[in-house]
Amino acid sequence: MIYAALRLAKADVRLVYEVRMMRRMVVCAVAGLAGLMVSAALFGQTAAATANPLSAEVQARYAQVKGFIVKAAENMPAENYSFKPTPDIRTFARVVNHVTEAQNRGCGALNGAAAAKPAPPETADKATIVDALKASFAECDKAYGSLTDANMTEMVQAGPVKRSRLGIAWGNVSHDNEQYATLALYMRLKGLVPPSSEK
Repeated sequence: MIYAALRLAKADVRLVYEVRMMRRMVVCAVAGLAGLMVSAALFGQTAAATANPLSAEVQARYAQVKGFIVKAAENMPAENYSFKPTPDIRTFARVVNHVTEAQNRGCGALNGAAAAKPAPPETADKATIVDALKASFAECDKAYGSLTDANMTEMVQAGPVKRSRLGIAWGNVSHDNEQYATLALYMRLKGLVPPSSEK
């Protein structure tokens, strides 16, 4: 009798285990199917929505890092623009100005500008530095807005050398990401949350 009861209890435990496993498998299957359907829909929309998928990719990465850099520059208090973690590295203002200078050069070249606009001195007030940064992004907005899959391999004069439009565009995105990492670090050292980490 006891032996039969134990065997029945084991069967009940096994049944509960099997039911739980079946539920998990159904949930996983439904989630997987939903994920496939969503990604297929998004892929279909992306492919159908853009006639320039290669240039659209660099434009999207540019737009993302632009938002982070502008917000970092706006969110850092004016009194911290002179902050530098150690005496031998750049101030926060200098890093922002470096982005401005690099964008004026790169995007200016894409737009056919004869010479790059200078950045303000790093001792300028925050509003002046942020305005110059936004002006450099306006120059880049024009450059990235005119980039297409058809023209991205065109060679343009970039200082003393010729480079492809795509090379300059990706180089700018890469450089902006590197500088944003520095801005984000400075913000964290001042107890601020960088834009890319905001919830």
